[in-house]
Amino acid sequence: MKKIMRVVMQGEPFAVQSQKAEGGQLMKCNIVLQELGGKFEDSYVAAMLGALATCRFYAGDLVYTVLRFQTREYNGQVFQDILAQDVVKINSIK
Repeated sequence: MKKIMRVVMQGEPFAVQSQKAEGGQLMKCNIVLQELGGKFEDSYVAAMLGALATCRFYAGDLVYTVLRFQTREYNGQVFQDILAQDVVKINSIK
């Protein structure tokens, strides 16, 4: 999904173990994004990985986002993951 959204909040980046990353560790950070429109628009919690996780965004920032949605099954339950593939700051709302 490609969309312009507003940043609600961003957590602090932290290192996680990854066999795919050079050095065995990868930075990860969660960000809460909300669709534009009103106070009660849909919100998404997405994971930012690698270099993107070290970028800092603030509440109210308008960003262009590319989100990837994935589902997986584990023990008969279905889980959904949202990955922020790209987040680019457009402007700030104060």
